[in-house]
This record gives sequence, structure tokens and C-alpha cells, in this order.
Amino acid sequence: MKVQRLANQTKQSRRTFLRTTLAATGALGIWGPAAWARVAEDEGQATLRVNAERLWAHLEQLAMFGRGPGGTSRVAYSEADRQGRAQVIAWMRAAGLEVEIDAAANIIGRRPGREPDRPPLVMGSHIDTVPNGGNYDGTVGSLSAIEVAQTLREQGVTLRHPLEVVIFQNEEGGLIGSRAWIGELPPEELNHVSHSGKTIREGIRFLGGDPDRLDEVVRRPGDIAAYLELHIEQGPVLYEEQVDIGVVEGIVGIRWWRVTWEGMANHAGTTPMNRRRDALLAAARFIQAVNRVVTSEPGRQVGTVGQIEAHPGAPNVIPGRVVCSLELRDLDDARIQRLYAAIEAEARAIARDSGVSVRFEPINVNKPAPTDPRVRDVIEASARALGLSAKRMPSGAGHDAQDMARLGPTGMIFIPSVDGISHSPKEYSRPEDVANGANVLLHALLRLDEAPWVR
Repeated sequence: MKVQRLANQTKQSRRTFLRTTLAATGALGIWGPAAWARVAEDEGQATLRVNAERLWAHLEQLAMFGRGPGGTSRVAYSEADRQGRAQVIAWMRAAGLEVEIDAAANIIGRRPGREPDRPPLVMGSHIDTVPNGGNYDGTVGSLSAIEVAQTLREQGVTLRHPLEVVIFQNEEGGLIGSRAWIGELPPEELNHVSHSGKTIREGIRFLGGDPDRLDEVVRRPGDIAAYLELHIEQGPVLYEEQVDIGVVEGIVGIRWWRVTWEGMANHAGTTPMNRRRDALLAAARFIQAVNRVVTSEPGRQVGTVGQIEAHPGAPNVIPGRVVCSLELRDLDDARIQRLYAAIEAEARAIARDSGVSVRFEPINVNKPAPTDPRVRDVIEASARALGLSAKRMPSGAGHDAQDMARLGPTGMIFIPSVDGISHSPKEYSRPEDVANGANVLLHALLRLDEAPWVR
């Protein structure tokens, strides 16, 4: 008994020493991933793993909601979305979470911590898809977060912090649920029509929320201890380089504009070529200009025209009005603004040359969000301790994490996407990669719970 008591005292002293050292060095910003592996080992949690078979079975089961011949269409506010959410709520309750749907229609599962006055550690993602999409975008992170909560329950692990698992609604339609949390979902946007055919206002009610009470869901900086999100990469880097885990450095800013070209509709057979005010011809020149401007300087910036509508849309009528989209993405918001200014100048020159007018209407802004460097260290340490390779990289896609970064320290974990395919029925991540990501999520959560700098 004396030997065991002495061993326990020695272990406790070692823990205290490590935590004190980390607290001191953390304040100076000089501790790194290796230190966290020692803490996890000391805490006796290094052997914890999620139930990979159960997680994969849940992924396959959720894929049935909205599945069709052209892929999975579980678009936000559809009946498939509502049914899929009901299944997710059942899994959350089975994981021992207390579940509610907030006024913004986000699903939140809560688990108390040992120190209830601390702000919660939050993890999650989304389960809505693009039309004819795949089965892994968003759902891997959502179901892995639930699996982590269930693993903690089954292993009798209670965190210091309260835990929240959140399933954000309508991520694909512009981060609607997470933007509600940061108070940046303006009333006028609630009238926009979603892919389901419902307005966002109607969709929130359809899912059990209340769009008239959105002010009640707004959170402030410091209201969360930290946020973690696991996601498929949606690109080819990890798969092609055979790297297990991506440690996300930051999430790109995304800006959308609606671009309207006004010319004159006229008879296609009787109007000479030199007398035409062809809105579609001007829009075509604009699309080429976007590509030219965006590729004119080195960097990871991207620009896309993904939608175009010509009116009146008859083969024998010169298009008099064209509406198209413009999207720009980069980690540097100043670069996005600079590219936009150059593109707008090109568009106005095209309009003058073509005898038409052009109008730009901003319709969505998601600002770039760097992840917290301390959380990056925790994620990388978790991967290394599990024997997994890791690579630091940016996210070219938008995620709810970029909004959560406004509320507290945030990190993202990527797993490989086979052939870099996403937003497609061919989207696929291997079971072993899903399990790796979920285990990194679990161990990163455990490290954050004990991190001296986490509130």
C-alpha cells in the first residue's frame, strides 16, 4: 500500500510539475506539440479510442436520408434534412447528451463538466449537403463529435469543461447557423430563398427554430473555451501526399456578388451585329476577365463565376439581361478586395465597349479566419501521439469554424478525400481515415480540456 501510495504521489507531482511548466512556458509561447504528448501519457488517456465500426455504420445510415440516383440531396430545410436531423438527435441522446434545438435551428447536445462554471468546449459541423452531393462533407465531423462524446461516456471520462456538440444548420447555404451565433445573420437575409424552395425564415421554422428570437442565440467572444471541427479536406493534397491528418492554418475568406448586365433584347434575325447591345456577350467577356485578373498574380486566391442566367432565354432573341455570380476566396481579405476592385474596373470597361450597363450587388461575406496557433499545436501533438503523419495547410473551403474563431480559440482537423473529390456523388473518405480523424478529435479535446491557457 505504501509503495502504491508513493507511486500515486510521484505521478501526481509529475502532473503538477508538467502543468506548471506548461503554464509558464505557454505564457511565453515557447511550448509545442511534444509537451502535449507527455501530458496525455501522464493523464493515462493515451489508449482511448473511438468505436470506429459504430462511427462508420452511423455514416452509412445517415447517407440514406436524401439519397437518390444522382447523389445525396439532403439540402437544408428539405424533408430529408429534417429526417436526418431526427436521426442525429437520437444518436446524441444515446451518447448521453442533453439535446435542444436553439432559435436558429442549430442542434446542441450538452454534457456537464467537473467545473460547471467554465465555458464549454465545443465541437461539431453540419449534415446538410449540396444538391446531388456526397456523404462525408460535414457529416464526418458531426458524427465524429457525437462518437467522441459517446466514447467519453462509455469510458467514464468527465472533462473539466462542460462539453457541447453542435450541428449547425444550412452550412452549405452560407454558414447560416454559425453566423446566427455570432450575430451576423441580418433580418433581410432571412427572406432569401434556399435550395429547398423555402426562405431561410421558413426553413428555420421548419426545423424547429424561431427566426423571431435569433438574438437569444448570439454568443460573445469568451463564451466558449475552444472549438474543434473535423472535416474532409475536399481537395487532393493529403490523399496525393499520403498524409494522415491536415492541421488547418486558416479558413479562406469568401465573398459573393450578384452581377447584373442590362442590354437590349431584340430580334436575333433582323438586328445587325454592329447594332446589338448583347448582355450575354458582355457577361462572357466578364467571365474571361475574372480568370485573367485572378491568375495575374501568384498566390492561392481563386475566383469563380458559377451561375449565369440569360433573359428572355429564347434562341431567336438577343439576351437583354444577364445575371451571373462572382465568388472570390483567399486567406487575405485585403487581396480579395484588391482583386474585386480590378475585376469591377474591367467589368465597367466591358460594359462601355458593349453598350450595356453593369451592377454589382454584394450578397455574402465570410471573412478569413486564421486558426489559433496553440490549437494547431494540440492537434498536431494528438496526431503524432497516435502515430499519424500531419501536415499544416490552409482550407480553401468555408466552414462554420471561421465564425467560431470569432468566439474563442479554434482549430480544424482534415482527413484525406480520395482523389480530392467533394460536392459530388463520388466524394469518399476511407474508413481508416475517418477513424484516424475521430481519434485525433478525441485526443485534441482531452488536451484542450487540460491546457493551461484554455479558460
